[in-house]
This record gives sequence, structure tokens and C-alpha cells, in this order.
Amino acid sequence: MKKMHVKRGDLVKVIAGKDKGAQGKIIEAFPAKGKVIVEGVAAAKKHQKPRMQGQEGGIININQPIDASNVMRICPKCGKAARTGIKVFEDGSKARYCKKCNETFND
Repeated sequence: MKKMHVKRGDLVKVIAGKDKGAQGKIIEAFPAKGKVIVEGVAAAKKHQKPRMQGQEGGIININQPIDASNVMRICPKCGKAARTGIKVFEDGSKARYCKKCNETFND
């Protein structure tokens, strides 16, 4: 399993690709593949047939996974997209922090 700099629930900004500049929350992360699904980013239309009686078919929007290297976490304190690091405290606990404002995150 690969380590990723972002995880589910993080607010991120897309820094590369066709949706560059878009912001959204990470819905799902796939560390083994190095990909994330961001809310409202990389949306694709899917034609869906009704499978059960009473279910409606039609065209639905689904979010496609994008590479985790194309997103950057938005710091809750300074509000900017910033790189993150990991601080190890004396008691052995770890926390992520913003490398711009040096603020630790409450994960």
C-alpha cells in the first residue's frame, strides 16, 4: 500500500489537468492505485438502463478518479493550497501540518 498526502474528507484544490483550479472534498481514496475521487471534479456522463421494475434509466453524472499527485490540500487556517508534512511529537503521536503557515491539522 502506497502512502498518500491526502485522505478521505480533505478539502483539496486540483493543480493539474482539465479541472485545474477546481476545489472539492475527497469522497474516496485508493492508495494502492494512487488515485482519489473528488466531489464535482472529473465528472463523466453515464447512460444507465433501468435494472429493476420501477427504477428509472437515463443519463447520470459520475465522478471519475484522478491521480493524487494532481491535488493539493487546502489549509483550514490560511485557506491556501499548501504542501503538507508530518510532525512527530515527543509522546510518539503524529499529526499533519501545513508547510506554509506551520499549523497542525486536527485529523
